[in-house]
Amino acid sequence: MVDAWCQKRDTETKSSCITRTGVIRSFISYLQKRRMTDVLPMPVPKAEKRTRVPHAFTREELQNFFHECDSIVPYKPSPKFLLPKMTCPVFFRLLYSSGIRTTEARKLKRSEVDLVHGVLNIHETKGYAQHYVALHDSMTDLLKQYDREVEKIYPGRTYFFENAMGNGYSRQWVVYIFRKLWEKANGKNNRPVAYELRHHYAVENINRWEEDAFGFSEKLLYLSKSMGHSEINATLYYYSIVPGMSDILREKTETGFNEIIPEVPDEKE
Repeated sequence: MVDAWCQKRDTETKSSCITRTGVIRSFISYLQKRRMTDVLPMPVPKAEKRTRVPHAFTREELQNFFHECDSIVPYKPSPKFLLPKMTCPVFFRLLYSSGIRTTEARKLKRSEVDLVHGVLNIHETKGYAQHYVALHDSMTDLLKQYDREVEKIYPGRTYFFENAMGNGYSRQWVVYIFRKLWEKANGKNNRPVAYELRHHYAVENINRWEEDAFGFSEKLLYLSKSMGHSEINATLYYYSIVPGMSDILREKTETGFNEIIPEVPDEKE
């Protein structure tokens, strides 16, 4: 009965099957731990790999988006409602200008932000790849201003971007607020996600580099370390998944990259 129930149906995807049968698997595991059944749960089917082509941001779209970030009107003049107006313009500009992951920005602690030298010390990241990110001077100045203003309202906070409850912002908050501002700025036809600002950062940097093969490789290494990648291939992935970009990349390097990313990295946030 369990085997039949947990089989993937023709009308569902593997992901849907995993969701539907998850409660049964958990219940069987519960019974097994208490020696109340000999039934074995069905193996979890491997989720289907999805390759999403990141949104190609235009200058006009980004200008519209950040204009909406700067134009947020608080519902009330209380600190709780002032926070989004103060946070959104800085939070999303940090993603845009540094290429850090959304989870890294959300979990960034105030003690990990060196506002004197303009350097982020990233600890809460994918895996264990602690790394440093050097910021542009304009971004450092913006972070300084934000830190001063928020400190007046919520002194002694732990997270650099901290909500009114004293916690870092959730993934759901990032998804909701980015979509809300984006649709207001650019409509619902194209709906990118905040994480794709990281892709944009990688591609824009590579596009600006000179054609010299040695200099290109050196800059690529710096970019890879700054983005917290353990291998250069993980950085090249952002470039290779855009149609036609992998050919351009090979032309830039002269020496060539014969195999660009055999698998899609597990970058979910």
